[in-house]
Amino acid sequence: MTGPSGDIVPFRISIPEATASDLRDRLRRTRWPEPETVGDWSQGTRLTYIRELCRYWLEKYDWRAAEVRLNRFPQFTTEIDGLRIHFLHVRSPHPDAVPLLMTHGWPSSVAEFHKVIDPLVDPVAFGGSAADAFHVVCPSLPGFGFSGKPSRTGWGAERTADAWDRLMSRLGYPRYGAQGGDWGARITMSLGRRHPGNIIGIHLNMVPFSEPESTDDLTDSERAALDRLAEHRAQGTAYAAVQATRPQSIGYGLTDSPAALAAWITEKFEAWSDCDGDPGTVFTNDELLDNIMLYWVPATGASAARLYWESFASATSDGGPVPVPTGCSVFPADYYRPSRRLAQPQFPDLRYWNELDTGGHFASLEQPATLVSEVRNAFRSFR
Repeated sequence: MTGPSGDIVPFRISIPEATASDLRDRLRRTRWPEPETVGDWSQGTRLTYIRELCRYWLEKYDWRAAEVRLNRFPQFTTEIDGLRIHFLHVRSPHPDAVPLLMTHGWPSSVAEFHKVIDPLVDPVAFGGSAADAFHVVCPSLPGFGFSGKPSRTGWGAERTADAWDRLMSRLGYPRYGAQGGDWGARITMSLGRRHPGNIIGIHLNMVPFSEPESTDDLTDSERAALDRLAEHRAQGTAYAAVQATRPQSIGYGLTDSPAALAAWITEKFEAWSDCDGDPGTVFTNDELLDNIMLYWVPATGASAARLYWESFASATSDGGPVPVPTGCSVFPADYYRPSRRLAQPQFPDLRYWNELDTGGHFASLEQPATLVSEVRNAFRSFR
């Protein structure tokens, strides 16, 4: 529960047994479609894969162990602009640590950051230097996880960025760094545009870019990046079109059917990760399901999808260059993978750039040690 406006209230996830029983019942009664007529994921989530994941969810997923995992870091809620905001807040033992706001995207959650929080907070315990320490804050997006569900329009990326700035001020961090991928990248960029005086610097592990007016002098890798983006737009954006135009309609299925929710989310973990068609080579079943649980338990299928409607339809969406110090890490399996030259126009103070050999969209889960190193390297250039 959130107390009076402005209070910071401790929070722990507690899943009623009735919720677990209801989910198991729904999984047992799933009415499955026939298999896809192709031998890959090009028609969507493969039947054999999702049936096995749901079987594991029904028979082997340990709800109480999941609670322990999801509660391993201190959690809190506070009210900002009339909405409950849930967040992780892990303070470093090192007094000169830099406050770092980390923002997830869709179809992710704060659980995506669990592998990177400890080494970011206490680098010395992982063989690093205290000079690289961070106080880490990971909020759940409005309508996601255990944050409140907006009951009125207006909670797009820009308003969320404003709320995040107020959250950091409330926590006693008037100046801070910000990091994110997916919607987290867009919100982090909005923070840099809207609150530059409060931002030490930003790090992105998804780097949006504008296509060049002329393609005459592109390198082979730049052409490949444009081809990858074109393929994504042609074959991989149906989910975004639905959520940006009819989030309520898709929300009924995502809220009522655990199999539908799991299939809708897992498709993106296959398509956007460096998994070569098999998410099981990168993510454990527990990792996939812990994230899915943060949609299922609070029933956020519709409210999370609505972020697309709010942000894509906004006539006031901010844009233009991001004036704060910036670091970018480009992972090869992501759908945005620009060269530095293509990204540079929107980051006039681009201080750190690296193109990685492995990893994808969900970097903190796929390549946690690499992402930790990338964040540290970027912020060394800001200090």
